[in-house]
Amino acid sequence: QVQLVESGGGLVQAGGSLTLSCAVSGRTFSVDAMAWFRQAPGKEREFVGAIRWNDGITYYAESVLGRFTISRDNAKNTVNLQMNSVKPEDTAVYYCAATYLGRTYSNRNEYNYWGQGTQVTVSS
Repeated sequence: QVQLVESGGGLVQAGGSLTLSCAVSGRTFSVDAMAWFRQAPGKEREFVGAIRWNDGITYYAESVLGRFTISRDNAKNTVNLQMNSVKPEDTAVYYCAATYLGRTYSNRNEYNYWGQGTQVTVSS
């Protein structure tokens, strides 16, 4: 079992920055990758970015490429999402997820564990 707890959400103005954090506990030694997904009202949950736990290779959705950065701290068992130059369309509930065996790393069906989500609201 893996437990995930997100933090850091809130209200931010367009063009500003926000950092989300995901605390990972449990069977972390089996985790292949961590990811962030988001879900806006009335929309499907969509991939934001992922990071492989062992080698740090990252993957990003095109909509956030160049603006968002995923990083991990293996010693602290945390995964962060640095969000820069945010836009109103970034408004969503952001979820942290973990997979024991990723393939594309962008498909939500590959992820075994999910956090409870944290709200990010970007005002224009």
